[in-house]
Amino acid sequence: MRVHSLKTATLSVALLFLSIANIAQAGDAVGILKKGDRVAVVGDSITEQKMYSKYIELYLLACLSELDLKVIQYGWSGETAGGFKNRMENDLKIFNPNVVTTCYGMNDGGYKPFNEGTGLTYYNNMNQIVQKLKESGATVVVGSPGAVDTKFFRGGGENPKMYNATLGSLRDIAKKIATESKMPFANVFDAMIESMEKAKAALGENYDVCGKDGFHPGPNGHLIMAYAFLKGMGVDGNLGEITVDLKGQSSASGGHKVTAGEGGRVEVESTRYPFCFQGDEKSSSGSRSIAPFTSFNQDLNRLTLTVKNLDAPKAAVTWGSETKSFSKADLEKGINLAEQFMNQNPFAEAFRNLDQRVSQKQSFETGMIKGAITGFPGLAKTLESDKDIATKIETLRKTYFDLHATFHTLARAAVVPVKHAVIVKPEN
Repeated sequence: MRVHSLKTATLSVALLFLSIANIAQAGDAVGILKKGDRVAVVGDSITEQKMYSKYIELYLLACLSELDLKVIQYGWSGETAGGFKNRMENDLKIFNPNVVTTCYGMNDGGYKPFNEGTGLTYYNNMNQIVQKLKESGATVVVGSPGAVDTKFFRGGGENPKMYNATLGSLRDIAKKIATESKMPFANVFDAMIESMEKAKAALGENYDVCGKDGFHPGPNGHLIMAYAFLKGMGVDGNLGEITVDLKGQSSASGGHKVTAGEGGRVEVESTRYPFCFQGDEKSSSGSRSIAPFTSFNQDLNRLTLTVKNLDAPKAAVTWGSETKSFSKADLEKGINLAEQFMNQNPFAEAFRNLDQRVSQKQSFETGMIKGAITGFPGLAKTLESDKDIATKIETLRKTYFDLHATFHTLARAAVVPVKHAVIVKPEN
């Protein structure tokens, strides 16, 4: 902005601050994510499991609904970074992502002790991927590989220690590439190791974090992976605030609005969801069991309830079908509804509906990419005598992505406003 006179300077500065305020209110950017961005989640068979990729998409659609983001997963079983390097130009065409997350290394390490040749190959392939994407204008969240389970990978013992050491070395290489390229880094490896240590200490060694086969996680391990990538994207985790004033006017912000309120009961309508968990508190087959051993709720999933003018040492808070008691000090400071009411909160049903839509969409993506689009270059070569083959292939590519857009629209439509109530009752 250029200021040509003292008279216009004050007006220009005022307009600038107004513009900044409007941008912030509109939620046009969160971390590296900007409104309307296209996010590609790339990786090997762990990505093709379509769990951490689903959790990322669920979070971006429901928890950051105002950004209107589009997501696609490009998982490929058995793939190394070199495999994606060879298919990326063809496969990413049309979707043209603004943000790409990469998760390679599990297969690149060869399931053996680390050596310089392994490291150099991984560096070269990953670096070429990042540089090509950077040239296209995309931001790359360079992910490290995950970890293997200390109990279940090849029977436990020294095998997990050996391969986790290899994966740790590949983590360091991924971080080096991110630093050199000035791209964000997602430390999937450390997040999984740290949560696994805590979870097994509490729930026992037979609680698998990286899967019963040792390296394909269940929903619990995939939640940790999603956490690492969302942190890499710079998501701040503030999903809104609800304030109940027992002697005044209650309020809400950040995608939530008070529609009615009297005394300790406040009715709210929300267009932004907290992330909701599934499964029981001890099973690796759900995401709920691992939550206490991660910082997911604290760092990414904060829907804060604050209570003012409470004339009692504590109060019972009812949200959904659960009621819990909290001290006056905690309520004045603010409690995290998403963390305190994990079992069955008012968003659970809407979140499950969205989960189904996203699952259907990502299943289609695997068939679209692996069953058709990746094979287009080979098809063009086989039918090179057909002078119109290039046009026909691009028409088919567009047809697939038009259908993919329909799946996205259906998923996006599942993020409907949720009406819920918060009830606060003083207790002696």
